[in-house]
Amino acid sequence: MSTDVIKHYRRREWAGLKLDIDGHTAVVTLSNPPANTWTVHSLAALRDLVKALDEDRDIYALVVTGEGEKFFSAGADLKQFTDGDKALAREAARRFGEAFEALAAFRGVSIAAINGYAMGGGLECALACDLRIAEEQAQMALPEATVGLLPCAGGTQNLPRLVGEGWAKRMILLGERIDAATALRIGLVEDVTPRGEAKARALAWAKQAEKQSPSSVAACKRLVQATRMQHHATALVSEREAFVDLFDRADQAEGVNAFLDKRAPQWKNA
Repeated sequence: MSTDVIKHYRRREWAGLKLDIDGHTAVVTLSNPPANTWTVHSLAALRDLVKALDEDRDIYALVVTGEGEKFFSAGADLKQFTDGDKALAREAARRFGEAFEALAAFRGVSIAAINGYAMGGGLECALACDLRIAEEQAQMALPEATVGLLPCAGGTQNLPRLVGEGWAKRMILLGERIDAATALRIGLVEDVTPRGEAKARALAWAKQAEKQSPSSVAACKRLVQATRMQHHATALVSEREAFVDLFDRADQAEGVNAFLDKRAPQWKNA
């Protein structure tokens, strides 16, 4: 991506989102008051923004959080479904899929800083991230069946992988809402912070990620995610091949030589 294009994507406005750059970390704030609900426009914006971040080699990590003190995101705006329009429903489902699949495929480390209610598509956004940090007052649920719908943005697939089928069924089939302490206990989140501190913790984790080779992180992330689909023996072969492929990258030589020289590496993401 050229410097001019990078400057343009960093300057432009993104529907329902706010973008800030902190060193090598992009901070995306969900901003659609009062509950940071998703629209087809904000979902398209997230898809396009993540793709732009992927092309910006200076970005190593991504933090997603919600604007305000109450909501991470309450999910989809249900007003758009009152007429029972299947064409509208299909478009919304497609937009959710495109946005959160792009987020899951982001080459760097993605961290959800859950600063309040994460409901439906809000929780599914967090599930698409690599890591999740919840503030102590946060509440999480996939309550779509309560209103005659179902989680269509990865919820039925991603939640069981994290918490197991039993807890996933409690949350999806019973509509059970859980608090931050329960989310930590069952493996839905990796950390819990006091109120107002999730974003700071996420940024601290992002700084940790910056110490890692971004090309190594991208390769490791692909391998970890491949365990969801690949046969174990096939994945082991892929792991070895990915190790060798890193020797085509400048960061491999930089990392090894920095260690031997007892200095901090200067990553080029190349």
